[in-house]
Amino acid sequence: MNKKFSISTDTATLSIFDLVSLRHRINDDADWWSIPEDEIAEVNQGNVIFLNLGIDGEYKINICDEIDGQYDSLYLNIPSGKVFIGAGEDTSGGDLEPDNSEYISGAIVDLAPGSYELRFNKELNCINISFEPSKIKVNHITDIVRV
Repeated sequence: MNKKFSISTDTATLSIFDLVSLRHRINDDADWWSIPEDEIAEVNQGNVIFLNLGIDGEYKINICDEIDGQYDSLYLNIPSGKVFIGAGEDTSGGDLEPDNSEYISGAIVDLAPGSYELRFNKELNCINISFEPSKIKVNHITDIVRV
C-alpha cells in the first residue's frame, strides 16, 4: 500500500487504531488517552498505537510497503479493517469517533482484518509507516512511545 496525506496536530501525537478496537472508549472523556496509564494499557493490548511526535504542527504521513533505514515497531490488532491514522485529538472518545469529515485531521485506510506489526520512523516532519502481518497481538511497553 502506498498512500500519502498530511495531518495537523495540537497534541503532538499521531494515533493509529482500528475503529472497532477503541469503540469501548467512545463514551470516555475526549482526552482519556492523555493519562499515561490509560495510553500504555491500550497500546499494550494492541488496541491503538500512539506516537508522541515531540511538537505540535503539520506532519506528512507516508504509508508504504517497506521502510528504508532504521525503524521501530509495535503490534496492532485490526478486527474490522477500518484503520484511523491521524491526530491524537481525533482519537475515539467524548462521544465521538473519527470519520471522513473535514473536521478530522487524518485518514481512514482499509486493511485486511488481522494482527500487524506496525513499523515506523520519523524524518523531520514525515512519519513513515508500514504494516506487516504478524501473529503477535500485544505490546509490552512501560512508557509512552516517542519518535
